[in-house]
Parts: sequence; structure tokens; C-alpha cells
Amino acid sequence: MKKVINTLNAPVAIGPYSQAVEANGILFISGQIPIVPETGKIIEGGIKEQTQQVFRNIGAILDEAGYEFKNIVKSTCLINDMADFKAMNEVYSGYFPDNKPARAAYAVKDLPMGALIEIETIAIK
Repeated sequence: MKKVINTLNAPVAIGPYSQAVEANGILFISGQIPIVPETGKIIEGGIKEQTQQVFRNIGAILDEAGYEFKNIVKSTCLINDMADFKAMNEVYSGYFPDNKPARAAYAVKDLPMGALIEIETIAIK
């Protein structure tokens, strides 16, 4: 059965999609950009600050659905400049010290609202 997950502790969807959908013990979290939920705006700062905010948003969705970071099995990172790859990885690695998920990372031309990064994840209980 499919269950839509929504929380006010993560940004509201800026398009026709859900923050996350759970089906058969698998949680699919839509791509999160570094929007601060309270303001609806991109957090100030560079790639490190934006990556931190993305993970705060992912964490809020995981929590709402009853999952943890250790449940993430796959992530996809979209960054608008590969020059930021190393700095993004420094923040990213802090969330997965042991049980690292599979991952893909791509440089893209543009992201919504001028974000520097977007990350989507899949988690399994």
C-alpha cells in the first residue's frame, strides 16, 4: 500500500509531488533543496550550508515516516558545479559515517530556486 508522507518540519513541495511516499517498507524521498521550512527561502551561504540544510530537510522527513539516516540505501546528488563536489562530500560523509548508501552524483545546469544542491533518497526499514 502507498502512503504519502508530509511534515511541516521540511519545505512544502514546490510542484506537483509529495515530500515522500512509502510503499512496502520503502521510503522514497523527493529531491530536497536547501529551503528553510520556516521561511520558504534558500538558506544563505555556500555549498556546505546548503548541503546541511538539505540533510536537515531529509532528516525531518525520515523522522516523520519513522526512519533514520541509517535506513537510507540510495541517494542521488545533483549539484550545479562540480567544483563544489569535495565540499559537498565533507558534509555528506558526516551523515553516513559507517553504513554508506549507494550513490550517484551529477552536475546539472540549473536547480529550482537557484539552489546549489538537491538530494533525493531511498530508505528501507
